[in-house]
Amino acid sequence: MSIDLALTGTLTIAGKTVHRLGYGAMSLTGPGVWGPPRDHDEALRVLRRAVELGVTFIDTADSYGPYVNEEIIRAALHPYQEGLLIATKAGFVRTGPGEWHTVGRPAYLRQEVEMSLRRLGVERLDLLQLHRVDPEVPLEDQVGELKALQDEGKIAAIGLSEVTVEQLEQARRVAEIVSVQNRYNVTLRTSEEVLRHCEREGIAFIPYSPIGKGALAGHGSPLEHVAKALGVTPSQVGLAWLLAHSPVTLPIPGTSSVAHLEENLAASTVSLSPDQLDELSAL
Repeated sequence: MSIDLALTGTLTIAGKTVHRLGYGAMSLTGPGVWGPPRDHDEALRVLRRAVELGVTFIDTADSYGPYVNEEIIRAALHPYQEGLLIATKAGFVRTGPGEWHTVGRPAYLRQEVEMSLRRLGVERLDLLQLHRVDPEVPLEDQVGELKALQDEGKIAAIGLSEVTVEQLEQARRVAEIVSVQNRYNVTLRTSEEVLRHCEREGIAFIPYSPIGKGALAGHGSPLEHVAKALGVTPSQVGLAWLLAHSPVTLPIPGTSSVAHLEENLAASTVSLSPDQLDELSAL
């Protein structure tokens, strides 16, 4: 199983050029994205191995744990390797396992940015993404507070998560938006319009749940026959399709094991034929 992240191409975000296959750290928490991971030492190994293999983009959020995820990243990787971009998010309050509540009040977003700086051990966040748009707070106020924090030097770049084209353009009237992180994979394409808009505007598109939380990876996957033809796994096919589908995609598959991490990153060397790409795109 060969891994060569240079083959995925690159995107430049917040002044850093990163490989187009990253790592989503959410899995390094307990059940329901709550509390510490079952195996803390393996979590550290996963993060260190990811960087060792060439991952230059790691995605996290204050709400993963909550707070646990950012703390594990610091424990594993600080001081951070030059060129590594750590993207975090704010905008959710957690009240228990599997419980998520949107909060976009400017004072809350400022508080969470300040705390993320402390937990990650940095003076400036590479990329802060608004985790969700709070419908109770004007979007201009939410993005405006992030712009104020950017002007203060506490955020290098601003992104959004789970937005429409209209919301993206509304936010861009307030601040430069460098990334959009929406749920998207080969069989869940409701954000296709957003992806194509990002492509036209030169905005990175970060598809989370790139293999459908494992639904596309196992036996019976709609990707299985293509995987068998290539001698690879369905999850590798799903990731390879995302990389080929648009030059602005940056998939962030997550896992809590080194073995699975290496399997995911081996998607970097999977090449799909034009016919296979068309077949998968038609799913």
